[in-house]
Amino acid sequence: MDGKIVILGAGHVGSHVARALAEGGVGHEIVLVDCVPGKAAAQAMDVADALTWPPLPALVRAGEYADCADADVTVVAIGKPRKPGQTRLDLLGDSSRMAHELCGTLKPVGPGGLVVSITNPCDIIADLIRRELGLDRGRVFGTGTLLDTARLIRVLSEQTGARREEINAYVLGEHGDSSMIPFSSVRVAGRPPEAVPGFDAEAALARTHGIGMDIIDGKGSTEFGIGQAAAFLIRNILEDTGHVLPLSAELRGEYGLSGIHAGVPCVIGRSGIERVVELPLTGVEKAALYRSADVIKKHILLADEIIRGM
Repeated sequence: MDGKIVILGAGHVGSHVARALAEGGVGHEIVLVDCVPGKAAAQAMDVADALTWPPLPALVRAGEYADCADADVTVVAIGKPRKPGQTRLDLLGDSSRMAHELCGTLKPVGPGGLVVSITNPCDIIADLIRRELGLDRGRVFGTGTLLDTARLIRVLSEQTGARREEINAYVLGEHGDSSMIPFSSVRVAGRPPEAVPGFDAEAALARTHGIGMDIIDGKGSTEFGIGQAAAFLIRNILEDTGHVLPLSAELRGEYGLSGIHAGVPCVIGRSGIERVVELPLTGVEKAALYRSADVIKKHILLADEIIRGM
């Protein structure tokens, strides 16, 4: 599949995004960039070794920020990983400062394609990067609730016994502990979830919120799930599928919200986010989404204060 993808940050997440892309045949050139000398080159060599059996054609290499100028997709995977007990919002200070400095480096380069941010807290950093780069919402967005949705679908599959491909569901709002699930739009094998034996809405939401920390407590970081989610997103971009995926997009009145990034279903293609899909929400679901949006708004303001104080 044609496409040049540059990954900024060659740590746990960035390296697993690179591997998922290469092994999935997504992109013909995958470039890793990192501020630690030698790290990107080492990760690129390790990923390239994995492409010998079975033989896969992608070129995986280390590069420079200038590679973003002609990239189809630039992935921002900088920042520190969460530690046990930390929420994603606890990373705000370090991530905001690092993203601000990164944008100062990227702006003169002028990213040529789309910019997809993974860095936590995802919605706040995606918003910061979009504003500082001065690019349209279609071109700069976060992975948002894509991973949360993958976790929800797994949880619902485990509860009901339905196959994952039989489940249609989205997580909305913050990529974090305030996210919500519009169960009125969920379908399990074509049926409302409450009609399926084993379904438990409260348990599904709690489990979806808790899986990330369970992984961090057990092994120190999350990497495989987000790597695969990002690769799936980039495949849909490069193939111009028009599929609907939950991403952290700037809202301009959709769902009655404006001026923030939040996880919502989006039509995605080669040009990026083509439009936001508005699901019909119940009154209770709207209130839950607005509570999550308030958390995002608060932390966008805090990020701006951090930047002003640098």
